[in-house]
Amino acid sequence: MAPEITQIEIPATSDILKTEQAICFIKDRFSKRLAHNLDLVKVSAPIAVPDGTGINDDLNGIEKPVSFEMKGIKGKRISIVQSLAKWKRLRLKEFDIEPGKGILTDMRAIRPDEDLSPIHSIYVDQWDWEKHILPEQRVLNYLKTTVELIYEVLKATEKDLSDIYPDLIPVLPDKIHFIHSEELLRQFPGLDARQREAKIAQRYGAIFIIGIGSNLSNGEPHDGRAPDYDDWSTLNEDGYIGLNGDIIVWYPVLQTAFEISSMGIRVSKEALERQLEIRGCSDRKKLLFHRLLFNNELPLSVGGGIGQSRVCMFFLKKTHIGEVQSGVWPDTILKQSKQNGIRLL
Repeated sequence: MAPEITQIEIPATSDILKTEQAICFIKDRFSKRLAHNLDLVKVSAPIAVPDGTGINDDLNGIEKPVSFEMKGIKGKRISIVQSLAKWKRLRLKEFDIEPGKGILTDMRAIRPDEDLSPIHSIYVDQWDWEKHILPEQRVLNYLKTTVELIYEVLKATEKDLSDIYPDLIPVLPDKIHFIHSEELLRQFPGLDARQREAKIAQRYGAIFIIGIGSNLSNGEPHDGRAPDYDDWSTLNEDGYIGLNGDIIVWYPVLQTAFEISSMGIRVSKEALERQLEIRGCSDRKKLLFHRLLFNNELPLSVGGGIGQSRVCMFFLKKTHIGEVQSGVWPDTILKQSKQNGIRLL
């Protein structure tokens, strides 16, 4: 269940111009630190891609993108991106990025099927990154090391912000805790996935839940993942299934688990074949992206997306994501926010 909008004591950055300045500071500082830690080069990103190529992502496999016909290109529809997981892997190939290096983009997307809440809107802005890796790096330990590098960026940015705004007291723990989704299920067998996330996030403050997409022992996945970007079906060295996961922190303002990033080692051609079969999507093999991967024409990679508005909301201790991004909201949400003294951008 999504957290409700509540009225809280709002720090000095509640002034709308100060909030905008703080957002700018966070985005600038975070992106520079992320590029440094992961050895990434900033590149431009598309807002839309052609249909029928397999490049656009369908996330959990059910979300429908915004699509339209473009003047000058008859007979082909164009879709607003939902994420850039597969597009970035193509870019690694096109830019001839060497192993150990990668790319970073500012992704802007529209997800019209999103259920609106204080932490969800139809507008998605995130740092999308992708890094070329070697075959021997397609292991869980490499994924964990990458997560720790990203967590260092979160910690450092939180500290930098508190130096400027002393009322924004850092809350992130020193270390991020790793747990597989199957282990989490065994710890809290009577709870659903969201409740399990909340329990473990509150206990540790920051967690990385491994293995998102494959069915657990209860016959259900912890959460959905499309079959053609993250590898959620490979046996890892800990004896569990999956080489992907989510970075989740405990958010005291809303008393809820708060997802910051979805990421993972990307599918090899073997994992892609297996996951397409599991999901009944073998017809995708004929699409451009999938053909390139099956023909060994795409580099192995690790990558993910880090929510920009989520990060800003967390650091600025806001109660609604509309306080850190300009969006479109139903009248009911606008009225409720105003009644609670919450000013949406």
